[in-house]
Amino acid sequence: MKYILKLESLGLLILFTAIYHHLYHGQWGFYLALFFVPDISFVLFLVTKKLGVIAYNVFHHQGVLVVLLILGYLFHSDLVMKIGLIFLAHSTFDRVAGYGLKYFDSFDHTHLGWVGKSKHLHTK
Repeated sequence: MKYILKLESLGLLILFTAIYHHLYHGQWGFYLALFFVPDISFVLFLVTKKLGVIAYNVFHHQGVLVVLLILGYLFHSDLVMKIGLIFLAHSTFDRVAGYGLKYFDSFDHTHLGWVGKSKHLHTK
């Protein structure tokens, strides 16, 4: 099942990137400049683990990002739509790599399972 979810995320990554390319042809610099911005939320882990988890999950939650995309469409804001598409692409990229939304108990515990150093401790 894990590989099916990764394949699904890869398809979504391609879809969001293709939609961006179709709507904003020739604006790859902006796409590339913002692609890893959601990972800046990691900095908040230095403040507190709870704040870091909340920030990470907000910037990677696909439901939140779809709402952002819809708001950009409804309010005719290309900037908001671009950010929504780019952050959705980033989120699906993370899912392809096996990273999901974080739980509060451990940085390595995600809704897709355990990752990183803790992975070997929690696999069969």
